Amino acid sequence: MSRIVYVNGAYVAEQDAKVSIFDRGFLFGDGVYEVIPVLNSRLVESAHAVARIDRSLGEIGMAWPCTIDEYLPILEELRARNNVVEGYVYMQVTRGVADRDFAFPANTPTSFVGFTSSKALIDNPKALTGVGVVSVPDLRWKRRDIKSINLLAQCLAKQEAVSRGAFEGWMHEDGLVTEGASSSAYIVKDNKIITRGLSNAILPAIRRKVIIALAKEHDIALEERPFSIAEALAADEAFLSSATTIVMPVVTIDGQAVADGKPGRVTKLMRRLYIEMLRQEADC
Repeated sequence: MSRIVYVNGAYVAEQDAKVSIFDRGFLFGDGVYEVIPVLNSRLVESAHAVARIDRSLGEIGMAWPCTIDEYLPILEELRARNNVVEGYVYMQVTRGVADRDFAFPANTPTSFVGFTSSKALIDNPKALTGVGVVSVPDLRWKRRDIKSINLLAQCLAKQEAVSRGAFEGWMHEDGLVTEGASSSAYIVKDNKIITRGLSNAILPAIRRKVIIALAKEHDIALEERPFSIAEALAADEAFLSSATTIVMPVVTIDGQAVADGKPGRVTKLMRRLYIEMLRQEADC
């Protein structure tokens, strides 16, 4: 059965989906995107995603492609048409179709597309063993707080990680870790979680926001500050987070084991607490 995708107001078979070659997302990477997890056939953490896409659109002066009230029902309909029980919905908005010119086109409707993917989020075998990361230079632009579809630097970082046998690249700048190519980065020392504070150097990640709230709720020490790769290698634990990995243990950095090379106690606790929260929201 063909997957159904959403393109500018229409639900169509993926092989029939068409986007103009003059779409500014294609020509310039002029757009923003979101990924919303699905659990038990429900969109979860969607309120956070609405707030972030609204902020991203505002930061680049782009109009909503629909009303805010219409946004989630469109994505829920897309999920339902594809019968996604567990996985995610991806959506992106671009500045629309116009002849190639760096300046913004006037009075051009935005483009809005979306698709779904079925994927195991909870029973991920990598969560039992942990994953490896490698350090890579952060080559991105200076507005990383915007969830831009222009992801070339992240693709380069991820590909370097894969070519070196790792799961993720931890990007660093001025000797300090910013974040992962497609995730947020954390270390644990003396039972305290350490993660970089918000600025335009990193994405205001939803999972990061929730992890900070869960740590506060459960009296788990957490400090927002940068850390170096050397400090990460000397940590007791490390982990990463994203929409599709939730909380994922990091057991090696640049091929060297973190502590005993196994998922740590605090990491496993944070993953359990996060999954419990998601299951409560998804009523499962």
